[in-house]
Amino acid sequence: MSDPIAFASSTPSLSLPLLIAGQAQKEFFVNQALSLIDAMYARSVTSSRPTPPPSADEGECFLISAPAAGVWTAREDQIAVRIAGDWHFVEPTEGMQLFDRDKERILVFRSQWMPAIAPALPTGGTVIDTEARASLAALVQALLAIGVLGSPTP
Repeated sequence: MSDPIAFASSTPSLSLPLLIAGQAQKEFFVNQALSLIDAMYARSVTSSRPTPPPSADEGECFLISAPAAGVWTAREDQIAVRIAGDWHFVEPTEGMQLFDRDKERILVFRSQWMPAIAPALPTGGTVIDTEARASLAALVQALLAIGVLGSPTP
């Protein structure tokens, strides 16, 4: 007979709680895990902000930006999820992607949350190909529209 499998107390990606033999209040852990899956499935956040909103709906998610304050202190870059009237926090993992609905852009976690930035449109040069410029401008506008690129910074 082989040795029994030793499970960790939570899953590696979203830190979902796992049930343990003889555990009391199993329904609490199952409900917490299901709430987290429900909140994170869409992989979107309402907005990025440093402090909790005055009111948040059940399951609503926020990306915690710096400088975090209040009950979100020291939780920069984490995702705050409203579950059962309290905040639950999810640590991002490398490569995780989210859509920020407020800023209408996709963010990717690579040691920190990063948006794709739109490149500058071509200008100047000795030979101007108006058709090529129009195509590049249309491509950049399309990528901006779907949130793949963020607005260029001034």
